Amino acid sequence: MTDRLILVATSPRLPAGLLSWPAWQVLRSARVYAGADSAQLAAVRASGIEVTVLAGDPPEQAREFRDRARDGGAAVWLGAPDGDPQFARAVGNLVARESGQAELELVHGSWDPPGAALLGAVEVMDRLRSPGGCPWDAEQTHASLMPYLLEEAYEAYAALEDDDTDALQEELGDVLLQVLFHARLADELPEGERWNIDDVAATLVAKLIRRHPHVFGDTTVSGAAEVHANWDVIKVAEKARTSVTDGVPLGQPALTLAATLLRKADNAGLAVEWPAGADLGERLLALVAEARGAGLDPEVELRRVARELRDRIVVAERAERDDK
Repeated sequence: MTDRLILVATSPRLPAGLLSWPAWQVLRSARVYAGADSAQLAAVRASGIEVTVLAGDPPEQAREFRDRARDGGAAVWLGAPDGDPQFARAVGNLVARESGQAELELVHGSWDPPGAALLGAVEVMDRLRSPGGCPWDAEQTHASLMPYLLEEAYEAYAALEDDDTDALQEELGDVLLQVLFHARLADELPEGERWNIDDVAATLVAKLIRRHPHVFGDTTVSGAAEVHANWDVIKVAEKARTSVTDGVPLGQPALTLAATLLRKADNAGLAVEWPAGADLGERLLALVAEARGAGLDPEVELRRVARELRDRIVVAERAERDDK
């Protein structure tokens, strides 16, 4: 008979003992071994399954594990949080050299659900802010981090402008760091004031559900434009605002601010006469309205031309240096 060597792999991001039914079946079907104590091992032992920890380095453990399943037997290996890569490689090499005498199986006891890597990011942030962590991170406050929130958002925006998806992935990670950092700082506030990253996520989930009644409720919409309009109406009602302009950040770039105010007025069906004289600001506002009428974002359009201007300046500088 062919010997069976079964490796049970688990996710370190899920609670110990939360295993798939196939994994529990395998763990109860043969003798179970592991390379070291772990929370997962303790949970399996707590269920009444005996687990033997093998001594030695990974290659030695692999040879011992292989021997425990000889003569038509079976042995199960309960993987460590990191998956025991050296052990798995050593066992695979042993099986490959034995020409069909043994078969190696992999059973997924648990696996990362979508978004599980975010738990690792939260853990790293916690480590950085905890005693013995990073001195620089330990000194930061909400106020000291404010410039970085804007800087990282602009860098992500630049990656979008450059159509550089690799850079975008990295820059979005930097934006996420700011979210994690501020949430960690808030978790250190006095009792009654504090909140944490789970509260941030829970608030977002609740908001998305409330503002998508056409998805999570009985509301019917004709298309994206009505969804957008409904969003603003629901937002005003939620926050008990008296004006569609309430909550619009006045510190944002002027073109974006003007476009946002015009959009808010349009969505609310308001007939507003905006300044339309010869003043420079009034002419700029008229251009913003013209851009909106053409379905264009004035901020994006001006930035596009400004970037072209930057490139032309660089070319002119290079030409001037070459002429000297």
